[in-house]
Amino acid sequence: MWHFAVSVFLVELYGNSLLLTAVYGLVVAGSVLLLGAIIGDWVDKNSRLKVAQTSLVVQNASVILCGIILMVIFLFKAQLLTLYHGWLLTMCYILVITIANIANLASTATAITIQRDWIVVVAGEDRSKLADMNATIRRIDQLTNILAPMAVGQIMTFGSPMIGCGFISGWNLMSMCVEYLLLWKVYQKTPTLALKCSKAEESELKQLNVKKENDMKPAEGVQLIVEKDVTGFEPQQEKEVSCAARIAEPFITFRDGWVAYYNQPVFLAGMGLAFLYMTVLGFDCITTGYAYTQGLSGSVLSLLMGASAITGIMGTVAFTWLRRKCGLIRTGLISGVAQFSCLVLCAISVFMPGSPLDLTVSPFADISARLFENEPLPTIASPGGEPEVAFTTGMPILLNGSITPAYADPEMSPEPVPLISVSLLFAGVIAARVGLWSFDLTVTQLLQENVAESERGIINGVQNSMNYLLDLLHFIMVILAPNPEAFGLLVLISVSFVAMGHMMYFRFAQKSLGKQLFACCTPDPEAVSDSSLPVTTFSSSESSSASSLSISTSSRASSALYKNMIGNNQ
Repeated sequence: MWHFAVSVFLVELYGNSLLLTAVYGLVVAGSVLLLGAIIGDWVDKNSRLKVAQTSLVVQNASVILCGIILMVIFLFKAQLLTLYHGWLLTMCYILVITIANIANLASTATAITIQRDWIVVVAGEDRSKLADMNATIRRIDQLTNILAPMAVGQIMTFGSPMIGCGFISGWNLMSMCVEYLLLWKVYQKTPTLALKCSKAEESELKQLNVKKENDMKPAEGVQLIVEKDVTGFEPQQEKEVSCAARIAEPFITFRDGWVAYYNQPVFLAGMGLAFLYMTVLGFDCITTGYAYTQGLSGSVLSLLMGASAITGIMGTVAFTWLRRKCGLIRTGLISGVAQFSCLVLCAISVFMPGSPLDLTVSPFADISARLFENEPLPTIASPGGEPEVAFTTGMPILLNGSITPAYADPEMSPEPVPLISVSLLFAGVIAARVGLWSFDLTVTQLLQENVAESERGIINGVQNSMNYLLDLLHFIMVILAPNPEAFGLLVLISVSFVAMGHMMYFRFAQKSLGKQLFACCTPDPEAVSDSSLPVTTFSSSESSSASSLSISTSSRASSALYKNMIGNNQ
C-alpha cells in the first residue's frame, strides 16, 4: 500500500510533476545497491527474532511518521512555502524522502529474514513444503498488489490526499501490532528458529561431516565452536577493534558480500534473475505511460493490470506443478523458455501498424529545448480538460515531448492510432508473467536451498542489490531514449537482456545436471554442487541433531558439540 501511495503523494506535493517521484526512485535504488550487503550481514549476525522485530518496527514506524509529516505538509503547504523563501518546504520534501527510504531499507531486511531464512527453517527438510510456502507467499503478494492500490485510490478519489495519509498511518499502526504478534507466534511454535549457526560453526560442522573419526580429535572440534557465539562476534576477552577498523568494516562487508555472492554455486542463476530487471516490459510507470500515449484509457489499463496479476498467480501454480513433475532446476528452464516465447510478441509489436518507432527523431530535442529555451513542461490533460492525476502518477518523467494521449484532443488527432502494436505488446507482457513468476520462484528456492545458513542474509542482500542495479540501469536506458518514438528500441533491448538472463540460467542448469538436463520427469540432484555447503537444521533432541548433521564421531563428542551450540544460541 505504501509503495504505491508514496509516489502519488509526492506527485501531489510537487504540482503534478514527477520530479520528487524520480528522486525518490533513484534514492531507493541507490541505497539498496550500496547497503544491500551490509543489511544482509546484519541479518546474519543477529538472532532471527531480533532482526524480524527490529526491521518490522522500523519499517512501520517510518511509514507512520512519514504519513504524519505528509499530512502536515498538505495542511500547511501555503504557509510553509512562504517561510524562509520556501527552504522549509524543501527540507520537508528531503525529510519525507529520507524517512521513506529508511522504510524501504527496513522492508528489505524484513523480506530477507522472513522470505529467505525463516521460511526455510519452518519448512525443514521438506522441499515440496518449501515450494508450496514460497508460492503461497507470492500469491499473497500478487493479491495485495491489486487490492492495496485500489483501496488507496478510492480513498484519495472520494476523500483527499491528507485523508489517504491518515488512513495509511493508522493502517500501519494496526498492522504492526498484528504482524508483531504473528511473528512471535511463529517463533514460539518453531523452536529451530532459535538455533542459528555462525560461519565458524558451519565451517566446523562441514569438516566434521567430511573427516573420519580417526582424522580429528573431538575435543578440538568442540573448542573451535565455543570460540564464537551466535552473533558471530569475538568473545569479550578479545582485544578491542581500532577506530580505523570500525570505519573500514562496512566497506569490507560490502566487498566480502559481493565476493561470497560470486563464489556461490547458484551465482549464474541469481544473475539470470537480476538481468530480468533490465526491462521496460512490466507494469511500471514507463510501460503505463507509453500505453497512455497510445490512447489506452484508464479503465483498459486497470483491466490489463488485473489480467497481469491473474497470470502472475497462474505462474505460481505452474511453478508448484512443474517442480513436482520435472524438478526444480528444469522448472526454471521451462519457465524461461515460456517467458521468452511470450516476449517475442513484444518484439514483433515494434514493427506492426501503430508502432511509433522512428529512430530519426532525436531523443534529446525536447530536453535541449527546455534547458536552453526555457520552454515550460507539457501538461497532461484529460478529455474534460482537467489534470488527470491518476495517469500523471503513471506517466514517466522520461517520456517527455509530445506525450499527450491520442484521445486527449480530437481536433489534433482526428484519426485514432491503430491498436495492433500496443495490443501485441501488452498481450506479450501479460502472457510472459506466467513464466516470469515461475522463474522467480525457482531462483528464490535455489538460493534458499543452496546458500549456507550463516550467509543467507548477506547473499540475498547482494541479490537484492543486483536486482536494483539492473533496475536502475533500465531507468538510465529510458533517460537516454525518452521519447515514444524510441520505445520500440527499448523493447528490443529489454528482450535481449531477458534472453541473456535465461542463457545464464541455462549455463547454470547445464553445469548442475549435465547430460540429464533434458531428461524429463526425473527429480533433480539433492545438491547443486558438491562444493556447496549443506543446508543444516537442528532439532530439539540430541539424537536427531546428530542424525541431521551426519557427524561420524563418537556419541560423546556429538553430545558435547550440540550442548555447546545450544549454549551459544541461548
